[in-house]
Amino acid sequence: MATDIKGTAHAVEAVAVMRLLPARPRLLALGEPTHGEDTLLDLRNELFRQLVEQEGYRTIAIESDCMRGLVVDDYVTSGRGSLDEVMEHGFSHGWGTSAANRELVRWMRAYNDGRPASERLRFCGFDGPLEITGAASPRQALTALHGYLAARVDAELLPCTGETLDRLLGADDRWTDPAAMTDPTRSVGQSAEAGQLRLLADDLVTLLDAQAPHLITATSREEWDRARLYGRTATGLLRYHYWMADTSPARMTRLCALRDVMMAQNLLAVAARGPALLHAHNSHLQREKSTMQMWQGPVEWWSAGALVSAELGEEYAFVATALGTIRHRGVGAPPSDTLEGLLYALPEDRCVIDVPRLVTALGDTRPAPRVSPWFGYSPLDPAHLAGTDGIVFVKDVLQT
Repeated sequence: MATDIKGTAHAVEAVAVMRLLPARPRLLALGEPTHGEDTLLDLRNELFRQLVEQEGYRTIAIESDCMRGLVVDDYVTSGRGSLDEVMEHGFSHGWGTSAANRELVRWMRAYNDGRPASERLRFCGFDGPLEITGAASPRQALTALHGYLAARVDAELLPCTGETLDRLLGADDRWTDPAAMTDPTRSVGQSAEAGQLRLLADDLVTLLDAQAPHLITATSREEWDRARLYGRTATGLLRYHYWMADTSPARMTRLCALRDVMMAQNLLAVAARGPALLHAHNSHLQREKSTMQMWQGPVEWWSAGALVSAELGEEYAFVATALGTIRHRGVGAPPSDTLEGLLYALPEDRCVIDVPRLVTALGDTRPAPRVSPWFGYSPLDPAHLAGTDGIVFVKDVLQT
């Protein structure tokens, strides 16, 4: 079987990825089956450099807090802050400790140095300010949106004062209590104050849209777009906190779905700016529904990639990453009858797989699903091949 599929493999280069697609996509999504491995992030960095130099891409968006990502973007575009500060404060999920992420930020800053604004590279986080253990307070996003508007529109148009927001928000630890993730009664998301904040956030976002001609002229399209990010994040967090207080069996399904809705909204905003490389877990970028086994049982929801693909069509492309081994995590060579096992038999250490040709070469063969021996790694589902534009295969992920 390895001989049959050998012709589907090509060197891991941007040009090889682009050959798989009918046209240059506005959003090129590169998934990964596990987090925290610099081998995969180094490969992402190299592909991004090639996309910048050969295909005119100017933005990279990763699975990290969208508000923190502004710190990174300010640094790579204008040099604001220091590299150490940016790595400490500009990433969520612990991604700032990655040597590969540090190299990405360093390279982007060096590339932008001396270039006009129209040619500079941009960095985005597209995740919400969320962790699996909880969600952030809406304070930062909500007060930033209010502050932007208060400085530029008549006071009587504002639905409230900053003091009112501060009173309703209360202490941030009310919102960030990690116990609320598993105990809905600990959440403040359905309190009277939270209900008022949801209405005020909606009014502030509407005011931002209603005053767009004035605000874009008074500031810039860039600053108005940033204020829209504040609005999306504030309303998204308040919605998320509301459903954290839900006690129905659908609670975790809703929360997982809401996170990907926030991701999708951020990605559509990235798409409006121009072609971008996206990088996140395969499950967030795939066109199929995502599934996860939670403490409440299995949950299923539409991924951000599915939501964006439904809107952008061929302007969205998804290339999944598959791998053979992560021996330092206890993931050994894959069984030969799995999709990863078939790819592991190829001679290349890493390659790009033409999925339609792979499906043709497989014929009636149906690879078995691989069972992961480690919770942090998710093998590719062979049933998802039809919704995948390509596969980047890495034979061995090495410890760095």
